[in-house]
Amino acid sequence: MLQVQFLRDQKDRVLEGLEKRNFKNPELVDQAIETDEKRKKLQTELDSQLSEINRISKEIGMLMKDGKKEEAEAAKSQTSQFKESSAQLKTELESAEKSLLDILYQIPNIPNEKVKKGVSADDNETIYQSHDVEGLGEGAIPHWELAKKYNLIDFELGVKIAGAGFPVYFGKGARLQRALVQYFLDKNVDAGYLEVNPPHVVNEASGYGTGQLPDKEGQMYYINADDLYLIPTAEVPVTNLYRDVLLDEKDLPIKNTAFSQCYRREAGSYGAHVRGLNRLHQFEKVEIVRLEKPENSYAVLEEMVEHIKSILEDLELPYRVLRLCGGDTGFASAMTYDFEVWSAAQEKWLEVSSVSNFETFQANRLKCRYKTDGKSQLVHTLNGSAMALPRIMAALLENNQTSEGIKLPKKIAEYAKFEMIS
Repeated sequence: MLQVQFLRDQKDRVLEGLEKRNFKNPELVDQAIETDEKRKKLQTELDSQLSEINRISKEIGMLMKDGKKEEAEAAKSQTSQFKESSAQLKTELESAEKSLLDILYQIPNIPNEKVKKGVSADDNETIYQSHDVEGLGEGAIPHWELAKKYNLIDFELGVKIAGAGFPVYFGKGARLQRALVQYFLDKNVDAGYLEVNPPHVVNEASGYGTGQLPDKEGQMYYINADDLYLIPTAEVPVTNLYRDVLLDEKDLPIKNTAFSQCYRREAGSYGAHVRGLNRLHQFEKVEIVRLEKPENSYAVLEEMVEHIKSILEDLELPYRVLRLCGGDTGFASAMTYDFEVWSAAQEKWLEVSSVSNFETFQANRLKCRYKTDGKSQLVHTLNGSAMALPRIMAALLENNQTSEGIKLPKKIAEYAKFEMIS
């Protein structure tokens, strides 16, 4: 959530940034500023009246002490009028504060100056590509056929148990999943991230804290009886560990990693692009989350990009890194890099990770600050997938198929305790 002072002081920059995103309601900026002016005016009037009530109350005590009962009664009557008026002001102030919050929740983050204007994924910039890519040629089959051939994943059985998008993993398929999770966690821990095992459900405040609510409530599974949401990513519970926390400067940076199941409704998804592991309602992912001082966050973002690249190098997969344009950047992000791996059998790129800098957008919602030189200021939050498993699994199966079976990359074979799937 953007701060009103920022909207007021940097209005031209804000409008330019929203235009980069093709944001359709720039008038919300003026509405937020005007509502905040109303809020401040009401607060000033309320403070003035409460101060007057205080003053008169003290005066009543003195009058009673001096035996001036009639004057004291007149003062009491005046106090009653002020109390009625202040109660009305308090109601109006609460309404203005709610209106302001509702407006601010609708305004997305402002893209970093390096982010290009654009409408969709077609306008994203390719920053890096590891290999020239090509298909495997005649005879190559997609991962959903490989999964069936080698009894790794049963998509139909998942439909029977839960519905489409909930696959069941068997044998070496399940073991490969477990090996990938362990490798990703170990890689992150070796890079200085503290492993966390968070809840897989969150309350409404946590959803608002990281920006899933009110923006993405239609994509989250909601547990009505308990007023809880299944998490779409471990970013949500891990970042919310620091909600309403005042950190000390020496506490920063904070680096966490977590494995979780992720649950996404993916409403409206259909077609060939969702076949197999391409898009699921439940999947496994390892996340990295960082809290940083503002002056360090963009250097850290590049460091996180290099970390994800090193993982993909170990997986021996062709990949590329994209910097998202304004129109494709997530609601809460100021800058996002996407990582895509090449699916040799499907002959297309599959997104496997996003790494984002949210600057103070999440921290302002979370009220997460740190103390420096006796003052407090908002931290910058960052997060990234390191990694999401379904499309990594798809690419590993497809890119490594041979006439004898599927040969795993050396690093993953060490974790899986087998080299071939046959």
